[in-house]
Amino acid sequence: MVLGVEKIIGKKIVALKEVSSTNDYARSIAEEAPEGTVVLAESQSAGKGRNGRRWVSPKGGLWMSVILKPGFVDPRIVFVGPLSVIDVLADFGIPSGIKWPNDVWVRGQKIAGVLVESKGKEYVIVGIGLNVNNPIPEELRDTAVSMFELVGKEIPLDVLLKSMTFHMDAWYRIFREDPAILMQKVRERTFILGMFVEVIGGERFVGRAVDVLDDGSLLLDVGGSLRKVIYGDVSIRPLP
Repeated sequence: MVLGVEKIIGKKIVALKEVSSTNDYARSIAEEAPEGTVVLAESQSAGKGRNGRRWVSPKGGLWMSVILKPGFVDPRIVFVGPLSVIDVLADFGIPSGIKWPNDVWVRGQKIAGVLVESKGKEYVIVGIGLNVNNPIPEELRDTAVSMFELVGKEIPLDVLLKSMTFHMDAWYRIFREDPAILMQKVRERTFILGMFVEVIGGERFVGRAVDVLDDGSLLLDVGGSLRKVIYGDVSIRPLP
């Protein structure tokens, strides 16, 4: 799985030159690794997003996974990642928002994605892919953006990592201690509320996003009827 040279930094950071995906590597060590272990890679040869989609992840981006062990199952842990990314971007003067459930967008373009995988109560892996200094492929330039493009200069990845781990620690504590605060911030930062969106899950339909409920699901107004979406891909659609 590991194509480069593994290096252990301290007790909780595993830095890799290249890996298939940081989530895959984190899963391979999750049962024995201490909570809070971070897996970093300079690049991923098979980075992935939700539903097995390919995530282009060359050198220059922040490709990382964090192993968490809350000891209970709560799907709202998925929001720890995007809330942390939003705070990190704010540290660099970049306003952003959540495209439910776990993408982070800036001015209509995707800058980060979060992939959460778990094994019951044993562990949760929060994978984060953030476009930092990496080039955006030509075919994705209309839909994706990097921090470099937005601020006009390279961002030191070590500084970015410190910011990310700081904010993740804070949001993880809030998730464990007061998930109501977590969900209130998710509502405030979910920019699709009020917009018409198409949901692709078990079936396909269009509705207006009304709210994010306390359990983390998305509430839609579909032709005058309220419909709860627990899982699905969401795409923004123009007004009907």
